[in-house]
Amino acid sequence: MQRQCEAPASRRQTRGSCPSLPLKSQLSTLNFRLSTPFAPPFSSRFPQTNEIRRETTTHFPVHFADRVSISLNACRIAVGSTRRPKLQAVQEATASFAGKLSPQSALEIQGHEVESGVSHTPSSREELMQGARQRAEALHKMLADSGQPADYCVGLEGGLDVAVENGTRRVFLESWAYVTDGVRGHFGCSGSIEIPEALAEEVLSRGTELSAAIDRYAGAVGIRDGQGAWGVLSDNLVSRQESFRLAVVAAFAPFYNVKMYRPAAQVAGELL
Repeated sequence: MQRQCEAPASRRQTRGSCPSLPLKSQLSTLNFRLSTPFAPPFSSRFPQTNEIRRETTTHFPVHFADRVSISLNACRIAVGSTRRPKLQAVQEATASFAGKLSPQSALEIQGHEVESGVSHTPSSREELMQGARQRAEALHKMLADSGQPADYCVGLEGGLDVAVENGTRRVFLESWAYVTDGVRGHFGCSGSIEIPEALAEEVLSRGTELSAAIDRYAGAVGIRDGQGAWGVLSDNLVSRQESFRLAVVAAFAPFYNVKMYRPAAQVAGELL
């Protein structure tokens, strides 16, 4: 049976309606805040598609009829990061499958700063996966210990994967996601884009963090919080946010497409 995020009846509330207002005037706003180390955790509620802006509250107009259906006790998705591209990636990804993941409740996204437990720029697929998983698991424990557990915890990790092809080293940039509900967890990955050898040498041989190396390589500042190395290398056809969005969609698949991820024994029994 598909898992649904729904608060107990005693805690569920919905907003009231305003039938006296014409439909065009029945508009309201939803608030979204991106946290910093000095601000409360980032929190967002669906439905919406607008951009979240750093250190500001962005207002998202929705029809009143839509607002009425949004439960005050939403399905909580916690993200192990407060970086804008990562949070926006989770927001955009989960909006695409919200009706399948949590048909009875709105989704609420919260960002929290947690450590990955891996190097600043992972240099293998194994390290990337480890970092994503450890972020999600550390976040799950932190929230459970605080008495404010989330329905799903998401860990995101970006970095490099090295392969040797025909005697030549090839270094790829990848984005990974890991999602857990506290019982089981699943990975998802973006595509890969090959990085220039000069950039690979700076990161892998000289130990420079990728965010600093890409700033110098592209002659800009703060690329990590904008288009990212993905945007620089693809000439902005694929952004850092988009790479994480794809990873999140893939990692959540076993939760929103449950029938395709049934235990092998169950599938075998149905084939008999």
